[in-house]
Amino acid sequence: MKFTTYLRQGAPRLAVVDGTDLIDLNDAQPQVPSDLREALQAGVDLHAAAGAALAGHFERQPLASAMLAPLVPEPGKTVCLGLNYFDHAKEGGREKPDYPWFFFRGASSLIAHNDAGVVPTVSSKFDYEAELAVVIGRRVPRHTKEADALPYVFGYSCFNDMSVRDYQKRTPQWTIGKNFDGTGGFGPVLVTADELPPGAKGLKIQGRLNGQVMQDANTSDMIFSVAETIALLADVLTLAPGDVIVMGTPAGVGQARTPPVWMKAGDSFEVEIERIGTLVNPIVNERT
Repeated sequence: MKFTTYLRQGAPRLAVVDGTDLIDLNDAQPQVPSDLREALQAGVDLHAAAGAALAGHFERQPLASAMLAPLVPEPGKTVCLGLNYFDHAKEGGREKPDYPWFFFRGASSLIAHNDAGVVPTVSSKFDYEAELAVVIGRRVPRHTKEADALPYVFGYSCFNDMSVRDYQKRTPQWTIGKNFDGTGGFGPVLVTADELPPGAKGLKIQGRLNGQVMQDANTSDMIFSVAETIALLADVLTLAPGDVIVMGTPAGVGQARTPPVWMKAGDSFEVEIERIGTLVNPIVNERT
């Protein structure tokens, strides 16, 4: 089953996707909150609600003409992994990490499918990172074991962890270079976990700049799997419904190339993950 978040009169609305159309889930099933995070927090059976919406005669609109929002517009937490593909660690001159390089993203950095990634005025070193995003569906108790972790995942989506590299390197922690406004592409759809292999393993992932393949890998190449990552986080904190984990990028990023390849105004970057979809973000300069 597929879901998306679109904008109606400027407000995000949860919808179920049927082929090339979407159905507003709250319109079809008024007991369902109109926000994905709220619906998950309320414990709504979204599979059943979406199934009823798809079986009924409710208003549809073309997905292609909808203005989308970030899939989870305001996650409680967005936890990202650095260096989670060995080839990417190697191209950056680092060894395989023994523990994930975690950092957080704020909601103000998130943008939707077809929204513009913004090259900031203060830097031209604007890089791309094609990644798998995990959306948590139920509260994950502390110290959940790896073997028990995957049932807490509601679904998966695409993410472009756009990075301002010189700011990322200004401090030992990467947070500042990962939280510029307009740098976290997220969407366009969520595919529920039951539609994909466990932990979304074995899926082809590509990043394309202006149609040219820059990153080409498989989610099986991740150093820390989805299940192991959830278990490691559960040792530290409580993951809540609607929280997001962004699973790191494969090799091929712009900063590791000779000469480096930086995104600039007029470019377009695509993240495609097999059986999930394609996220597209055009690139523009920051308005001053």
